[in-house]
Amino acid sequence: MRRDARLSRMLHVLIHMDRHDGPATSEVIARMLATNPVVVRRTMAGLRDQGFVRSEKGHGGGWTLARDLREITLLDVYRAVGRPPVFVLGPAIDHPGCLVEQAVNAAVDGALAEAEALLLARFGAVTLADLARDFDRRFAEAKGRRPPAAG
Repeated sequence: MRRDARLSRMLHVLIHMDRHDGPATSEVIARMLATNPVVVRRTMAGLRDQGFVRSEKGHGGGWTLARDLREITLLDVYRAVGRPPVFVLGPAIDHPGCLVEQAVNAAVDGALAEAEALLLARFGAVTLADLARDFDRRFAEAKGRRPPAAG
């Protein structure tokens, strides 16, 4: 089954947007993600609707951040991209009347619900500024320098 990478891809885009001077067009973002600009516009619309980005049409237009990275969590972006399923596992529905299947599904559903709640709580505790700081640290280490002071 194919993984849903919308969350990771949009987190990537938002960090780049923070580091970029001026608006980023859908075409530029699409090239970065190796996708179609229409896909970018559709996905970015969810972020715009939540107030994380804004768009300007016309010459010199494009997408810009509308909020500071410290104000946006992974959970915010997860919700803005449509709350994709976090697990590919799920209950079987081959024989809904089977008591064994019911027992198995109850255990699987319960475990998945607990795991999803923990994951989403963690998403809510991590800001995009946290990701940007980690990027800065990695970049500095790759270049043999010290990371910039946190801001």
